[in-house]
Amino acid sequence: MNRLVSAGRALRSAAPHQLPDALSQVLRTQYAAEAVELRLADYGLTVLLPVPPAPSGTKSAPVQGSAPGRAFGSQQPCVEEPADGRVRAHLPVTVRGDRLGVLSLTLPARTRESLAELTELAELLGHELVVAERDTDLYARARRRERLTLAAEIQWQLLPARSCAREEYALGAQLEPAYAIFGDNFDWEASADHLLVYVTNGMGEGIEASLLTSLGINALRNARRAGIPIEDQAALADQALYAHYRGEAHLSVLLVDIELSTGRMRVVDAGSPQLLLLRDRVLSLVDLDAQLPLGMFEETDYVAQELTLLPGDRLLFVSDGVHGVAAPGGESYGEHALARAVGNASLLPAADVPAAVLRGLTGHRGRPEPDDDALVVCLDWFGKRPAS
Repeated sequence: MNRLVSAGRALRSAAPHQLPDALSQVLRTQYAAEAVELRLADYGLTVLLPVPPAPSGTKSAPVQGSAPGRAFGSQQPCVEEPADGRVRAHLPVTVRGDRLGVLSLTLPARTRESLAELTELAELLGHELVVAERDTDLYARARRRERLTLAAEIQWQLLPARSCAREEYALGAQLEPAYAIFGDNFDWEASADHLLVYVTNGMGEGIEASLLTSLGINALRNARRAGIPIEDQAALADQALYAHYRGEAHLSVLLVDIELSTGRMRVVDAGSPQLLLLRDRVLSLVDLDAQLPLGMFEETDYVAQELTLLPGDRLLFVSDGVHGVAAPGGESYGEHALARAVGNASLLPAADVPAAVLRGLTGHRGRPEPDDDALVVCLDWFGKRPAS
């Protein structure tokens, strides 16, 4: 039997919490692996943490400045060849562009020719991890450097993947403070013809902000799954929020619907998140008609604006906890420092841009702890390739 087929069968038949053990058994018997270590990226995307948490002999690895971190960042195998004649291979564990972690193996040198097959096995593992997380908390616990606040727990459960990619686009997003967020959120959905992206910011703090955002996100999803346009999605979610809060709380939201075949984009701007466009190395704020946040008044009507993306465009969605943050001298991040951070990240893939912009924000703020949630979403638009 083909080794890859055998490995896939072993993973699918394993109990959800036993994937690491099943994988280790396959790699030791089929590929002569001498050591097998699985690490998952933490919520802050700063460190790769071992699974199961802190097993004997396996240490965490920083995303910046380690061999596993290089594999995670580049999304390519990273191979070390120590003097003992063995090969140390670090393989990205990724599902449809969503970077989960890294599989590290110690192998006899003769098995180096199996690297492509092992890389495919690491991707297969990623798919099984996504399925297994429905039935076990093992992998959610393993990704935590510290305990999440209850508000953050609610928000992370609402989120889709933090990155995804298709022929037409690549997406990446990050929230800070990762372990104590409360109001900011993002969502996206792709079909054969359209990509929809949502960036939201619920007013208030703590658990109240997270509950408001939870109601708003689910109201938008409910409307979206009815197959209606984004302006009607906004109107229905607005009604749901007003019915519950009677105007005492509101949700700022930016809704974007992109037609994949043409790059035509329809946008509803209902609040504080900003949309920036990087085109031909020039960053500009997209001029949108500001409309009322969701839930302020009963039966508000919303209107979508139309724009067109060009291949090579990069869109940045930033919350007010990014563009409005002031430096000690008073200058807001959105005035000049944000443009510098985006320019410095121009060669990075979309999945890495949000973290780079947020690192720049920390330096601008002059202190590590933020006063508000900070959210960055990056969308790289490649466009539809002509049929060959």
